[in-house]
Amino acid sequence: MCKGVVTDRKKTYLADSTIVATGGASYPKTGSDGSGYRLCEKAGHTVMPLSPSLVPLTSSDKFCRELMGLSLKNVSVSFYRGEKELYHDFGEMLFTHFGVTGPLVLTASAHMTDAAGVRAGRYRLRIDLKPALDEAALDARIQADFSKFSNRDFINALSDLLPQKAIQPVAELSGIPFRKKVHDVTREERRALIGVLKGLELQPIGFRPLAEAIVTRGGVDVREVDPRTMQSKLCPGLYFAGEMLDVDATT
Repeated sequence: MCKGVVTDRKKTYLADSTIVATGGASYPKTGSDGSGYRLCEKAGHTVMPLSPSLVPLTSSDKFCRELMGLSLKNVSVSFYRGEKELYHDFGEMLFTHFGVTGPLVLTASAHMTDAAGVRAGRYRLRIDLKPALDEAALDARIQADFSKFSNRDFINALSDLLPQKAIQPVAELSGIPFRKKVHDVTREERRALIGVLKGLELQPIGFRPLAEAIVTRGGVDVREVDPRTMQSKLCPGLYFAGEMLDVDATT
């Protein structure tokens, strides 16, 4: 049974070895529609539950929609379950109508192994919009900008600090009145602004569909596979490659 292939036209091709390398269940338009897992189950193998990995995250946070289309290239992201930091890195991300994506987010999603925990709000992302500056240096930068725009309203004094699309959402989260003159902004209000810039928090509530994931989590139980050869322990002559196995890594 394992040494060959039977096609949908009932043709049989016998061989000394058969390799199942059909890809996972992500990007189904390329042909990786998950059919390989069904073949493995028919051969007697256990297939661990399939779920997306390296996948965009959904969020109901309003500022995600307000920042839709904004790409950030020099930010750092910390990813937490409760108070425990699971992942931290520096790079690029993108806000979308459904939440967030981009290299930092995709890698963070690989650490979100509990889908129920995601839906329950047990995970959070913390974005540092100004990772090159500590709080003291950032405060000095803000004060310099405020001196430059001393007669402007607060909402109109952030153009040197933030991309245009980010100004209103960040200003709103800071709690500083938009029309307050910058020379009247207090030290406590600046600290609130710094808190947003250094720790913009977002709560993921789910994953985008498996079809949009870069890789598939789950697959043939590796306990049923010889790690030296990738040969089945149940069906001699049957081998597995790539995403058929319950193994996934980061991008």
